[in-house]
Amino acid sequence: MDAPGYVVNFGPGPAKLPHSGLLEIQKELLDYKGIGISILEMSHRSSNFIKMINNAENLVRELLAVPDNYEVIFVQGGGSSQFSAVPLKLIGLKAGKSVDYVVTGAWSAKAVEEAKKFGTINIVHSKLGNPSTWSLNPDASYVYYCANGTVHGVEFDFIPDVKRAVLVCDMFSNFLSKPVDVSKFDVIFSGAQKNVGSAGVTVVIVRDDQLRFALRESTSVLECKVQAGNSSSYNTPPCFSIYIMGLVLEWIKNNGGAAAMEKLSSIKSQMIYEITDNSHGFYICPVEPQNRSKMNIPFCIGNVKGDDALVKRFLDKAFELNMLSLKGHRSVGGIQASLYNSVTIEDVQKLAAFMKNFLEMRQL
Repeated sequence: MDAPGYVVNFGPGPAKLPHSGLLEIQKELLDYKGIGISILEMSHRSSNFIKMINNAENLVRELLAVPDNYEVIFVQGGGSSQFSAVPLKLIGLKAGKSVDYVVTGAWSAKAVEEAKKFGTINIVHSKLGNPSTWSLNPDASYVYYCANGTVHGVEFDFIPDVKRAVLVCDMFSNFLSKPVDVSKFDVIFSGAQKNVGSAGVTVVIVRDDQLRFALRESTSVLECKVQAGNSSSYNTPPCFSIYIMGLVLEWIKNNGGAAAMEKLSSIKSQMIYEITDNSHGFYICPVEPQNRSKMNIPFCIGNVKGDDALVKRFLDKAFELNMLSLKGHRSVGGIQASLYNSVTIEDVQKLAAFMKNFLEMRQL
């Protein structure tokens, strides 16, 4: 792991992939399983691809224990397309076309802007506290929240109890990082490029009794009923991304499944939080401990706003040590370490050792 030239990608996405999966991709890029053509050339109507996409769906179902009355589909367009797809398919559940959005960060705020085009939005501002204190509208068609905020490093460690309301969850950056009771949700969506693959494919898990409420204005390519009815191939699916996702899902299964990923993410994140919390204000994590993400850890250096000179030195030295993509999101600055499934304990130990050394050098 510490061989010369070994690079660690702490990027927020596209993120690190398992090395074993990359080797498999390399081997099959020119000739997929001896059929003589690249995976990139394979028809989405071929028996080989149909087997591949079915395997990916079965793995998602197995790893998350998805109930039989839920559809699992693979679509293009990323999370941003789902910001529109969700209201198009669900805002018409009730005549008032009103929905509740729990806004805890940049991505849920962007989702609100899309939903405004289709109905009335009740914005629930939250610090992830007790849902009983939220100002939810009993006549809302659905309640929407983002389970993990990539930019600001906040994460729900519980599933909100919204009583009998339809619940929609953006799990983009913590999907399959831990077990989840899918039956408590009506819709879950996540891109692959954080924890389960590469950019290009979005997984949507939707309860089948919610498929019939799409607005007339909904486009076919965004309509879950259409995609489910065509086995995710109404239009040409992102074949290569689905192939990569299948490899990563196999890797997760072979390494203990979602429960094992949760244990590892707790170990990895605790390593970094212990350093920030014990640095006597040199490293400052702006997130309250009870709301901290295990996937994305933001911190400032030097003071609560961050010392630009120290941040630059930190990033420059990290780059010299082959640690990449630690710069915080452009909207918040500072440092951010993303510790997705494929980031190893050894990778995080390397970052932790560097952080301790950087702190000690500043104290001399």
